[in-house]
Amino acid sequence: MVLLEAKSLRKAVVPSTLIDNPSPGNLQSTRLALHVNEDGSSFLVYIASGCHVYKLQIGVEDSFVSEGKEGLLIPEYTQVLDSALLDRCPHRSEIQSIALAGTNSTGYLVLGSVDSFGHLIVSKLDTCGKDVDRHTYSVLPPDSGVGEGSWTGLCFSPSQWSMAAVANSFGKSIDVYDQDIHLRTLRTLWYPSSLNFVQNLSHGNESSILAVTEGCQLTIWDLRMKEKGGCLQRIYGSIGDNLYAVCSSSTGNIAVGGADRTVTIYDPRRWSALSRWVHCSKYEITGLAFSSVDPDYIYVQGVDYEVFCGQWRKSVKVFSFRGDSNWLGFSKSSDRDVLGGWSDSGSIFVADVVARETH
Repeated sequence: MVLLEAKSLRKAVVPSTLIDNPSPGNLQSTRLALHVNEDGSSFLVYIASGCHVYKLQIGVEDSFVSEGKEGLLIPEYTQVLDSALLDRCPHRSEIQSIALAGTNSTGYLVLGSVDSFGHLIVSKLDTCGKDVDRHTYSVLPPDSGVGEGSWTGLCFSPSQWSMAAVANSFGKSIDVYDQDIHLRTLRTLWYPSSLNFVQNLSHGNESSILAVTEGCQLTIWDLRMKEKGGCLQRIYGSIGDNLYAVCSSSTGNIAVGGADRTVTIYDPRRWSALSRWVHCSKYEITGLAFSSVDPDYIYVQGVDYEVFCGQWRKSVKVFSFRGDSNWLGFSKSSDRDVLGGWSDSGSIFVADVVARETH
């Protein structure tokens, strides 16, 4: 049996010379992306404030994890080794979401950012965070950004990094791109609040299935399907209990959470609820991520600064920690159990989680 535990919890402060007063963002804390260097010696943390993206390098040293009241982990202070403003073509309005694709084995990363009007900018970086060959492309939304700015979300296909999906909350739409080519627009019934590509188990690693939370429902879209506008399934929750987060595991399960403070796990083969972890968070859930080590574990982030790891089948919390103010950005590394959070006070929290065998 595998038990997850925090190996380290670090807290660093964003230099005030880099960002003096971060822009407020939205309820969904989607303005941070995280990458672990190949040798594991440092973390690269990307954060977005206003119209710019910034990069910070945070060192990793072995440390003793201490616990406070109610088992909350206490962070140890660490230094920001390096910080810089990324030299990319700037956005014209506030960036709402950033996302990373790529791994150390490929030798490069793909960093995307989308602003409040749906303008997408994608850059190719090496795994040390430097721009490889200034390879950057920019895509304007199909409606040329007309209308009112709102929260926008971004995710890359895990099997085809050139494919990206952009959610526009106010426009009630999801735009799918292959690099700078617009493939199609999916029309949602409500305001989309989160999106995630789902591993399609029946077709290997091909990712053509997109899970979107909109209002109080989970919508599943198949990008290969023309009927019903591509909508494969709608799963309705309680009216008024809006969903704010969706994620998928390596086994294909889909998790959602939101205003009802409950994590619900769905089996995509039957579209039925496998598990409901009722009222597991004190306040609304705005971030979810399955563990890369063991998909029976899930990380839950709420509006009350708390983040916890738990076994969703047993509805049991394993460990938790708290930020020191509202989360502006929160994310998990795509291939490792490393969590990063950026709070309104300018603190960066990084938790490194490992598996321990129990008998």
